[in-house]
Amino acid sequence: MSRADSFASKMKLEKSKKMAIGIRQKCNISDELFAALASSERESFVPTGFGIHAYRLDALPLAANQWISSPLTVAKMTEALKFQGADSVLEIGCGSGYQALILSKLIRRVFSIERVERLAKEAKERFKQLNINNINVRFDDGQNGWRDFAPFDRIIFSASTKEVPAKLFEQLKIGGILVAPIEKYQKQIITRFEKTANGIKKQELEDCLFVPVVDGKAK
Repeated sequence: MSRADSFASKMKLEKSKKMAIGIRQKCNISDELFAALASSERESFVPTGFGIHAYRLDALPLAANQWISSPLTVAKMTEALKFQGADSVLEIGCGSGYQALILSKLIRRVFSIERVERLAKEAKERFKQLNINNINVRFDDGQNGWRDFAPFDRIIFSASTKEVPAKLFEQLKIGGILVAPIEKYQKQIITRFEKTANGIKKQELEDCLFVPVVDGKAK
């Protein structure tokens, strides 16, 4: 790495740390999540031309009417997963891959599904360039899950849904946790589901804003 590249990377990490501090001022996050946010260059995951906005606590537009979530929302969703001790996580809606990046620093195996082929390809290439080897990306309708690697310790939705498909609860381990933005009364609510031997426990946490889940795959 050249001196210029090293300096640029250092500046990005300083911005990431400042962003993580801003997030911690707005919500309670664990030390592990703080470290993951502070060591992740969000600028690599936003569209060309939006780098100046990368470290603000704002959502940003992507291709195909998709969005990269606000880092504050990413933090809240990740913390809601109770990720400590989890070995595998399935993400529904990879987008640019920023949420998967944060998860990869907290959970050993990350499986992320994206229904827009262009975004899935770009995310794969981005992870390759960054030498991130524990994230697996699949082009598919995320509502199908990823049965080959199930059951998962955790499942997270990066898009809102009216209800969680039964097949995804089937792919969640007993004792596992699923977090999703659930559409209810014209609002979206971050909701945590815990799968027990006796059924599903549900807990509504707080309001949020995501693009909705869409059926099928798109080029």
